[in-house]
Order: sequence, then C-alpha cells, then structure tokens
Amino acid sequence: MTETSGTPRSPRRAPAPDERKLDAERSRRLLLEAAKEEFAGKGFAGARVQDIADRAGVNKQLINYYFGGKEGLYEELGREWLRREAAFNDPAVPLDELVARYLDETFRDPRGVRLDVWRGLAGERWEQEPEDLSDLRRRQAEGELAEDLDVAAVMLLFFAAVSAPVVLPHAVRRIFGVEPDSPEFRERYTRELRRVVRHLA
Repeated sequence: MTETSGTPRSPRRAPAPDERKLDAERSRRLLLEAAKEEFAGKGFAGARVQDIADRAGVNKQLINYYFGGKEGLYEELGREWLRREAAFNDPAVPLDELVARYLDETFRDPRGVRLDVWRGLAGERWEQEPEDLSDLRRRQAEGELAEDLDVAAVMLLFFAAVSAPVVLPHAVRRIFGVEPDSPEFRERYTRELRRVVRHLA
C-alpha cells in the first residue's frame, strides 16, 4: 500500500452502539419530517418514496428498514400525532380551553390538517377506531354542553372550526380581511372560538 501523504491513515473506527442508535434515531426523525411535508403537500397517493428520502437526505431503503414501507411511514405519522395529542388533551381543563389547544396546534403545524384534507379528498378508508365521544358526553352531563345537543355533531363542528384557518384561508381573508397566519387573526379567532364554545353550555 502506498501512502500519498507523509502521515499514515488511522484505521477506521467502527461506530459505538450508542452512536449507531443516535444515527438511527436521527434518520427516523428526518424521514418522519420529510414524510409529513410530502404527504401534507401531495397526499398519500401522490407522495413518492424517493422524494421523501431525497428530502430527508437518506437512502430510500431506510424507509423499508425503519417503517416497513410507505404505508408504515404514513401510519407512524398518525401514531406520532396521537402521542403529541396526549400531551395537551387534558380532560380536566374547560372545554373552551381544550378546543383552543387544538386550534393552537393547528396554527403551530398546519400539516396535520392538510393530511386530513387529503384523506378526505382521496376517499381513504384506513382502519380506525370510532371516535371516542365519552369525554364530550361526560362534559355534557356536567353542564359544559347543553343537554339537547348531539355530541357527535358537536365533535364534527369542532373539527371544522379548528381546521378552517388551514382549509379555508381565502375565506379568512375575505371575512376577516387579514392573513390566516397573522397574529391578529390568530388572537381574534381563538378568543371568539372560545366564546362560541362557552355559549354551547
């Protein structure tokens, strides 16, 4: 073996287990972030595995390795949302505060709503558990919702209200005269949505 420089090369060190673990976690995180962008922008059918890998800056084979393929990656985004939701969905807070927290999450990262819109437009029928309405029924029994309201309809109303700034930005501009991502709209809409929710009692 010939040396092209005056100093011999050091033997390549194999990464330690902790380093491999950190690298794997980093790759998974990059793929999830890239997938969220691609799925939110193009839907499940339109997003390409290669585009996700390119955006993440990793080999596309890692999608199969870590998630079992495109569908597994998509489903992991759903599980990631459930973990994030568990951090702010507190049954002990008043209903208007809870709805405001969901709205805040939408403002913070609108990609989740965009993913839901694509699911609806594409007619996707992923196997899911029925929506748990028990907390709304409990709140209704405790007087936070009027007893003559259908809690399923109320839940759908909340979904629509929280999604509106992302789904209907043109309507926000027309009705409020401001951009849907402006601090002015965010403060005003959050305040008024909380007031509407309190009026449902």
